[in-house]
Amino acid sequence: MSVDADDHEQIWRAWLLAAQGLDASFAGCYRFGSFDYQQPLSLQSGVPRRMRRPYSTPVFYTDWGPQDAPLLLCCGGVANTAMRFSFVAADLSRYANQPWRVICMDWLGRGRSGWLADEQEYRRATYVEQMRQMIAHLGGRPLAVLGSSMGGTVAVELAARQPGLISRLILNDVGPQMPRARRQYRAETLARFYVFRSPGDIMRRVGAAQKNDGPVSDEIRHFLAWHQTRWSDENAGRIYRVDPRALQAYRAEANQALAQWDSFRALQCPLLLLHGMDSDALQAATLGRMQRLQDLTLAHIPATGHTPMLSDRRQIQVIAAWLRGELPEPCEFSIPLAKARAAW
Repeated sequence: MSVDADDHEQIWRAWLLAAQGLDASFAGCYRFGSFDYQQPLSLQSGVPRRMRRPYSTPVFYTDWGPQDAPLLLCCGGVANTAMRFSFVAADLSRYANQPWRVICMDWLGRGRSGWLADEQEYRRATYVEQMRQMIAHLGGRPLAVLGSSMGGTVAVELAARQPGLISRLILNDVGPQMPRARRQYRAETLARFYVFRSPGDIMRRVGAAQKNDGPVSDEIRHFLAWHQTRWSDENAGRIYRVDPRALQAYRAEANQALAQWDSFRALQCPLLLLHGMDSDALQAATLGRMQRLQDLTLAHIPATGHTPMLSDRRQIQVIAAWLRGELPEPCEFSIPLAKARAAW
């Protein structure tokens, strides 16, 4: 059955109003912040020499909790935005016995952050430099980092190179090894340009993309889909908040397997590894080798793949306890799933 223009507009309006209502639950809980990221010449080696020059572009982040509280920096995966961490940030920033100041950063070319000048500049070395500059912007003191997927690989690299910057590291379903075939499969999906011409289109796509994130309510998916996309007049629909060149660059990088064992071995900070028990990105052999190399705390999350959404309150309670140093190291356990949030 065809839908006329007026009905189509009303369907979109209802979807947007519902998303704004969900977003209002976080009103007053966070602030937007930004700084000017400086792209050095050293990270432009793939750019034609005549076009290389230092330049700046803004990096945006959400800032939750008391300004004088201990800092936790959250960084997502290759296609994530900062708002994915809203639930863990909201809970950690309001704990009565130990609130945290939680910073959730948009990678360059994602979310509200600016884009890089050339596709060749979207690579791990640039993201490592972005994280370093983010920490410098926050005062340069050692802080805790939570890295999901790509965010974890970047944090491992930075912590290995400059061990004084990261005091505690949470790896959300990511390790030093990921097979080439798995990376390629994911990269091919991400690099496709999607235009969502109806709320049904966007929710089907988001549902498929988030099927491994664990048991998540439709309301949370709706909230994240709204923040992960924006309206495009040129395309007459909503599109992802991402520079397509960043995902195309990742597709090229994914032609090689991820191998970070030297950097992982060099880590000196305490480690918490969150493992989605249905994950196809973090394999049993990788887990075993990680445990042999580091005295890490390993928490298994059932009915979840790559990567846990971290909206589950029991998972957040484990993160809080580990940040406070209340869990033994090393240790290994499973986190039972909590009931769905009654209100958020």
